[in-house]
Amino acid sequence: MPESVYAPEAIEAKWQKTWEERGIFKVQVDPSRPKFYVLEMFPYPSGRIHMGHVRNYSIGDVVARFKRMQGFNVLHPMGWDAFGLPAENAAVKHNTHPAKWTYENIATMRTQLRRLGYSYDWDRELATCHPGYYRWEQLYFLKLLEKGLAYRKKSPVNWCPSCHTVLANEQVEEGLCWRCDSAVEQRELEQWFLRITDYAGELLDWLDKLPGWPERVLTMQRNWIGQSLGSELEFQVQGMDERVAVFTTRPDTLYGATFMSLAAEHPLVEKLLAACPDSELAEQARAFVHKVRNMDRIVRGADDLEKEGVFTGAYCVNPVTGAQMPIWVANFVLMGYGTGAVMAVPAHDQRDFEFARKYGLPMQVVIQPEGQTLDPATMDAAYAAPGVLVNSGPFDGLPNEQAKAAITDHLAHSGLGRTTVNYRLRDWNVSRQRYWGAPIPVVYCERCGVVPVAEADLPVLLPLDVKTLPDGKSPLPETDSFLAATCPTCGGPARRETDTMDTFMESSWYFMRYACARDEATGLDPEALKYWLNVDLYIGGIEHAILHLLYSRFYVKALRDLGVVDLDEPFTNLLTQGMVLMDGSKMSKSKGNVVDPDDMIRTYGADTTRLFCLFAAPPEKDLEWSEQGVEGASRFLKRLWRLVDELLPVLSPVGPCAAMDGAALSEAARDLRRKEHQTVQKVQRDIMANFQFNTAIAAVMELVNALYLAKDELAGAADGARALSSAISSALVVLSPVAPHLCEELWQRMGYDTLLASAPWPAHDEAALAVDEVTVIVQVNGKVRGRVAVPAGADGAQMQALALAEPNVAKHLEGHTVRKVITVPDKLVNIVVG
Repeated sequence: MPESVYAPEAIEAKWQKTWEERGIFKVQVDPSRPKFYVLEMFPYPSGRIHMGHVRNYSIGDVVARFKRMQGFNVLHPMGWDAFGLPAENAAVKHNTHPAKWTYENIATMRTQLRRLGYSYDWDRELATCHPGYYRWEQLYFLKLLEKGLAYRKKSPVNWCPSCHTVLANEQVEEGLCWRCDSAVEQRELEQWFLRITDYAGELLDWLDKLPGWPERVLTMQRNWIGQSLGSELEFQVQGMDERVAVFTTRPDTLYGATFMSLAAEHPLVEKLLAACPDSELAEQARAFVHKVRNMDRIVRGADDLEKEGVFTGAYCVNPVTGAQMPIWVANFVLMGYGTGAVMAVPAHDQRDFEFARKYGLPMQVVIQPEGQTLDPATMDAAYAAPGVLVNSGPFDGLPNEQAKAAITDHLAHSGLGRTTVNYRLRDWNVSRQRYWGAPIPVVYCERCGVVPVAEADLPVLLPLDVKTLPDGKSPLPETDSFLAATCPTCGGPARRETDTMDTFMESSWYFMRYACARDEATGLDPEALKYWLNVDLYIGGIEHAILHLLYSRFYVKALRDLGVVDLDEPFTNLLTQGMVLMDGSKMSKSKGNVVDPDDMIRTYGADTTRLFCLFAAPPEKDLEWSEQGVEGASRFLKRLWRLVDELLPVLSPVGPCAAMDGAALSEAARDLRRKEHQTVQKVQRDIMANFQFNTAIAAVMELVNALYLAKDELAGAADGARALSSAISSALVVLSPVAPHLCEELWQRMGYDTLLASAPWPAHDEAALAVDEVTVIVQVNGKVRGRVAVPAGADGAQMQALALAEPNVAKHLEGHTVRKVITVPDKLVNIVVG
């Protein structure tokens, strides 16, 4: 019988067609079965998938196939994060329309994903740029607006001059736009916001209820939410009916506050300058304020920023000392944290210390370290460690931690302060001044103001008959057919909102839409959500730890409170996979180190590509691309093919882990059967425990090696052929989530008349794992001196007798007295001699 040739391209196309025609991966709500929802973060349709996509989606596909084999009703969908700047910028560059560009890219990437054999339910495919998707998003925006969770205000914003749009704080990285790396400017614009800060406490508390999330991600979210427990104090402005509210975590230092620092954006600044009797000083201050407002906020918050400020000419009163405190504007104070005002305590805060030294402002020590006396005149840095209060009136002598509560209580009784919680998190700016996004469903009426679009008139369609502008600016403000509207309240003329929604809005609820992707009655069907949600396993990059994951968590909670969903958190377990590297660097077009998945599939096949991505590194670690590693994965699959091809005449469809009389088997057959059941057990454990696909694949490779060693001896006997058939069947089943096409083909060739994609996971037999004897290490005073075979489960006396009789061990006992013998069943004998 001539040897057949492994032809991945033909085999993979054949089985992909079969799975699709038989609807193997299509699922419906089925309350009689346990569900499992596995989801990879959906891609932006940039034109082609990359190896990072392949790794991410291969991880998800292994889990989806494994869970399906375990009897779960598995939801495994795919769609497209299709709105956003990249499509618009690419369309401008290529002189085409973003819609045309996007849908062509979707078609290309869909074909690529299909060629990799992923077990998606393609009936649930969605694209966020389709009106059937963003219609519901607009409805949820209106509900948020009605609830007061969406609002519009004039605000300082991060502006990208290259992208011509606002960026959220989270989208500014070291002062640069996260998309194009342009330097970000500061502007003041009317913007739409969502009140994510209303949920700051709940978002923080629920992090303790997500044990299936990586600690690194939980820490990043905790830091971004940034809870601070402290006090809010009030300082009366002299000569004005105004108070400066200050949030501080250090009320114990209040007696040492000697001046006030305001952010340039603080609403009180212009009032103080307008009242300043020195017009020259006021103009100098206004020029400084203008300069600081245009600084990047990340730079302003940096520790190494040179501290600068200007005096406003105004004073406030320290509420406990009665002393006058000059009010300054300082470049390091941010409106985005606390109240935008800082009571400056230069003796005990390093930034205030540097500022005070630079401008000759007074210092007052109010916390002394034990056994020392600090003198402001000789201090070379602020003292920020614990100590005892001094110069603090009735609180002198208190440990400073105890004084925090005491001073806050004192101020609360006098109406000048209260205990409060502050968060670093700011409200979510969802306005974007670009074209390719979901329109915000409001109109502006001169008579009625801001008016929501009527629900019956949704979706507000993004016009597709417009041409993008060469400079990237949105054409919507100049498109009369879109701009002109009728006020839903008074029926008069109105103007549509021309801002579009931040694309993180689309990705904040898409995982719920998958559960009922074709529902046109409710958008989010309660029964489908109740069955499928939460997502049991969510897979994506660590780079989304703050932006997307935080917004999604907030959006779910907000929709819950609107009565749309009955859900507290979207994702039960989170897996953040590592990057794909080449020569130590992340793959990127700019570095010229990109590997095209299509080239890999053409050269090696989809199964080899998948196998390498899963075998080369654990999923949470970075993967170093290796051509030798890919070739090694290919060699292994070819080796498995040849093994089955050679043994086909003696193989039969007995099933994996087939029942056998172990006592009647030959020793070689019994050993192979043991290895088979060990492999099934290990692969299941490795996948279920921590998704350690690399060690699971290694176990299958060991089984294949054992089959090669045993095949010649076993192929000629009936029990041997049965043992070979069972072991190969088990190898194909447990490897099939990784290399589904090859395994499906070999499964069929063995004579099975059912699809391997629908086969259950084999149940290993504990009895088959049993061994007659084991090899035990023998130590003398902790040093290995021999190994002996002992009956499995032998007691300590048997192990000791066999160990003492081992020749090399006996040699090392000569002239010594045995003091003690320690035995570890089936593993170790340690002989202690004097």
